[in-house]
Amino acid sequence: MKKLLLLCICVALTLITNAQTEDKKWNIGLHGGISQYNGDLGKDFYRTHMALYGVGGVSVSRFIGNYFDLNLFVTKGTVGFNRPASIGSFNDNFTSALINFRFNVLESKYIVRPYLFVGAGAMLFEDNPPVSPNNKVDFIAPSFGGGVNVRLGPSVMLNIQETFLYSMADNRDGVVAQANDMYLLHTVGITFNFGKKKDADGDGISDYRDKCPATPVSIAVDKVGCPLDKDGDGEADYLDACPDVAGVKALKGCPDRDTDGIADKDDICPDVKGSAALKGCPDKDEDGVADMDDRCPDLAGLEALKGCPDADKDGVADLDDKCPNTKAGYQVDATGCAMDNDKDGIFNEEDACPDKAGIAALKGCPDSDSDGVADNEDRCPDVKGTIANKGCPEIAKADLKKITNIASKIFFETNSDKLKVASLVQLDELAIILKKYEAANLLIEGHADSQGEDDFNLNLSQKRTESVKTYLMSKGIMESRLTGIGYGESKPIADNNTSEGRAKNRRVELKTSY
Repeated sequence: MKKLLLLCICVALTLITNAQTEDKKWNIGLHGGISQYNGDLGKDFYRTHMALYGVGGVSVSRFIGNYFDLNLFVTKGTVGFNRPASIGSFNDNFTSALINFRFNVLESKYIVRPYLFVGAGAMLFEDNPPVSPNNKVDFIAPSFGGGVNVRLGPSVMLNIQETFLYSMADNRDGVVAQANDMYLLHTVGITFNFGKKKDADGDGISDYRDKCPATPVSIAVDKVGCPLDKDGDGEADYLDACPDVAGVKALKGCPDRDTDGIADKDDICPDVKGSAALKGCPDKDEDGVADMDDRCPDLAGLEALKGCPDADKDGVADLDDKCPNTKAGYQVDATGCAMDNDKDGIFNEEDACPDKAGIAALKGCPDSDSDGVADNEDRCPDVKGTIANKGCPEIAKADLKKITNIASKIFFETNSDKLKVASLVQLDELAIILKKYEAANLLIEGHADSQGEDDFNLNLSQKRTESVKTYLMSKGIMESRLTGIGYGESKPIADNNTSEGRAKNRRVELKTSY
């Protein structure tokens, strides 16, 4: 019996949890004690000098409310009465099961909780009674009594209980008289709470105790489940931007000494009323610049100019502007005057050459050869030329005539873009002239007669101009100066119906320009 009791205690200890009875509503207990008899043979209740019979038991309870529990109490042991033969005696082993409704005098929050209970059940005896020998079961109605629970830990309690069992039978002691048999169990036990705690917001405080059941996850709470509020201003610490200083809810728990609606921690001027836009500082001229930063606190101005006006809108405050009437859009220096990088007296915005000193007639650009064409547009900036030739000199008439003559002596193999050898000498002379006039461009036009298909003639005339162009490039003439266009038979200069006319139409024309 002792070994069994020790084993049960060890198993029960593994069920210990950290919860109050209200949180985890189930309770199991292990109990041990003695039984006493009261019946027709005699009365042993509360007599210590008589024979003692041991009992052990297990209890299972369900928490109903702060004051009420429902309890199943199962015991196993011996009851008996030991007297001389002249008086009579008996003993019998039994197993009992009682369902009790328990009333707790104090709420579950108290360490010591006395209680009363009443219930009913049955006792199963091992030996048949002398009277009615076929009956091993006695019904108990009522069972009643009282006890006390003493909390030893979060879920461990010491239980002391007195249980009275009033039997519906009167034959267990072998005597049937006027009084039914009664038994008294004196038990001491250890009970343990278990079960799943209901904690909807997961803050460690069970729902029944939680006065703030919707606390966000991982927020520290007090004993009643409400978020901590160290400064006591009504704003929980996790929402309080100033958790250590009492403030107002509208400012997330922060104070506002000047009552301007801006928390002191964000208020640059915490002792003077101001506007939110200026972080709590005043602005007399209402220009959006705090008085403490405003160079012109009595005149409405621009934030970029520290509160000062700018009449010509050049980005320089009037009080610093030496040129207060600068044209709109002109870039200015620190004094508010229009920029003139090359110091030629022409503002950058009007100067076509803002980084080179020039003359007003040429929009501020220089003219090195004084030919009336600005250097930036002069194809020949170091040689005096004409405006028509973009600053370059006229090509000599003799050279123009020679170019025309060369054009008439450029020939190709029949139906081919391959230059004849005799043409190469002419093109060498052309390259010499082009090098003499380095800024001049050359347009090479290819033409054909009407013999053959139009597409073939057009393609061939184009290829022949490319042949001329390629040869000149081989002689050092830059490609950018050369343009070749094939016109095919589209621009005849003679009658294609005669051999003489067709010969004239098969030609190359060379045109120079700047």
